[in-house]
Amino acid sequence: MAGDRAVFQSVMVGQISPDLNMELKSKNAIIRVAKSVLIGAPTEEGMISNELSSSGVISIHPNSSASVPIDVGFVSLDNSDYYRMGEQVVVVRPSSNSRAILFSFKNNSDANRFVAFFNNCRTKDRNKENMSAFSLRTDDVSATQYFQFYGFLSQQQNMMQDFVRTSTYQRAVHLNSEDFTGKVVLDVGAGSGILSFFAMQMDARRVYAVEASSMYEHCEKLVESNGFKERIIVVPGMIEDIYLPELVDTIISEPMGYMLLNERMLESFVHARKFLKPGGKMYPSIGDLHFSPYSDECLYLETCSKVNFWNQDSFHGIKLCTLREQASKEYFGQPVVDTFHTGILMSTSHKWTIDFTTCSENSLHEIEIPFDFILHRTGYIHGLAFWFEVAFFGSCETVWLSTAPSEPLTHWYQVRCQLRSPIFGNKGTHCTGVVLFTANKRLSYDVDIVVTCNGSTSCNTLDLKNPFFRYNGQPVQPPPGFYNTSPTDAHWSAISTIEALPEFSNGTRMETSALTSPSDSPLEVRGNALVENHQSPGNGAVQSRELPGYPQHDLFEVQRNLYQAYSGYQILPGQDGTAAANSSPISNPP
Repeated sequence: MAGDRAVFQSVMVGQISPDLNMELKSKNAIIRVAKSVLIGAPTEEGMISNELSSSGVISIHPNSSASVPIDVGFVSLDNSDYYRMGEQVVVVRPSSNSRAILFSFKNNSDANRFVAFFNNCRTKDRNKENMSAFSLRTDDVSATQYFQFYGFLSQQQNMMQDFVRTSTYQRAVHLNSEDFTGKVVLDVGAGSGILSFFAMQMDARRVYAVEASSMYEHCEKLVESNGFKERIIVVPGMIEDIYLPELVDTIISEPMGYMLLNERMLESFVHARKFLKPGGKMYPSIGDLHFSPYSDECLYLETCSKVNFWNQDSFHGIKLCTLREQASKEYFGQPVVDTFHTGILMSTSHKWTIDFTTCSENSLHEIEIPFDFILHRTGYIHGLAFWFEVAFFGSCETVWLSTAPSEPLTHWYQVRCQLRSPIFGNKGTHCTGVVLFTANKRLSYDVDIVVTCNGSTSCNTLDLKNPFFRYNGQPVQPPPGFYNTSPTDAHWSAISTIEALPEFSNGTRMETSALTSPSDSPLEVRGNALVENHQSPGNGAVQSRELPGYPQHDLFEVQRNLYQAYSGYQILPGQDGTAAANSSPISNPP
């Protein structure tokens, strides 16, 4: 395991730098000695011996006066071996043509512990190739935190209650029965098992629900209580480690993180293709990462304000300005997770696509995306704004899940990567640069952005593992100076077709009435109901259908929904019974 070490009374043996079984770029184990030195030549730690060099042996003996560990050499774990010389001496020979290292311990117990530790390290090194891809790319601390996080019901609930996310997945499954009915399905990172249940709704023959966190126990309970114990098989473990008795027809998963790539689960999703039959389906099939330069002086000043806290010369009498530069790197190094008005974007987004059906895991380790934008407006470029979309290419229908700022908000929000030094750009000029994603062992990416415009270049490095969650639940507002016409005139123009209502029989009076339906509208208010009209394709006759869910006594509700259907804006009842237009457009259902 990363960070394993054996501490002895006189000798401490560590692993290769930075760790043994996870890194192993060179198969060496660094030997560090605590309160022990090489006897012979004088050093601050003791004496280093040259007398035994001719025999190929370096002798390490305890020196109680030494307190600082020192590096004395490297031991290759390939073809290395050891032998005992009495009870307290162990000789390690890395290879037949290299110098041996002699360890002299104070007692037999310490020597035995060293031998056990060395054997354990050597076994890990020799079994490295048998380790899972997940273990090789993830440090132990991050893996533990990751699976603990997703083992909580509250985190599963947060994702399940994302209506856009959950409903889009269900719709993608329901519209593509050919990919699920009678098929064997693999659910990667099943969590609560919600996607497995969607597959069962389309009468899948069998579903393997693979879940590595403790959530698999809750998933098993849900499977049993919903009557699918014989058809949904919950498999505890990582997809890189588990074994399936058969190949599957369809793989379904929700592997997307912030900026599409965070948490590196896309690699596990791609890895799962080893269980997929030729021609099998992947849900989702592709992922598009979009990004665009943006201008947001408010966010930039907000970040600068945090940095400037550390620029004080006397905070309760303490000088803090020494840490200002580090604070600047930290705050500007945090990707900002929130949502924003599309009016801050300065260009059409650039799209980078991952095809989950063909890409390799290695292709996701380092991703370099050059870009060349033509600015649509003049202003300061404060950074790059990111969002993503995934597509489900089913046998019957294609369904898209979008996290774009123009679409209903999801639990992924959008992400902005700021520049520490904004640069000015003119409308019509080119804004060029590159975005580099470098995978790290913390199940995330280091993000480097370089932006050039008008001869000026600005760059920044961000830690996707450490985002700043800025979203506060407030409706997004257009940036200052966004309107080219009078907002007041636009407001009254939008409701100019609404006229006063008479008093209802129940005594309620509305000051706002129904929107008159356009002549070509399929919807109309008829009595106290909302009616949909459509023309029969056969004889051309107009057929009417009353839309359900509208109380007969609540005409305002009918009128409100009719207005929403045509204006694209919500009407929210006021305290006095009036209605007001909300600035948030209503989007198509997921």
